[in-house]
Amino acid sequence: MLVPDPKVVRNLLTRYASLQIAQAERPSPAAARELDDVSYTLCVMMGTTSIHDAIAKADELLLAKGRPTAVPAADPDGENDLSLAV
Repeated sequence: MLVPDPKVVRNLLTRYASLQIAQAERPSPAAARELDDVSYTLCVMMGTTSIHDAIAKADELLLAKGRPTAVPAADPDGENDLSLAV
């Protein structure tokens, strides 16, 4: 499965939020069309049919990408399977 670029997803979420605010403050046909486009793009990228589901999945993706990868626990005898070759 393809995973969307977190930077692109973050940008789309920011644009979506900005357009939602703009529409709440001063509705306009142009902003409404752009909001529809951004919503559609988020849904396609996140593999959903609902903007609410798309936002939830986007949030999960960004949270997962922000977490550091797990570091393997040390062996009880203090070795960590690293080569000792010099």
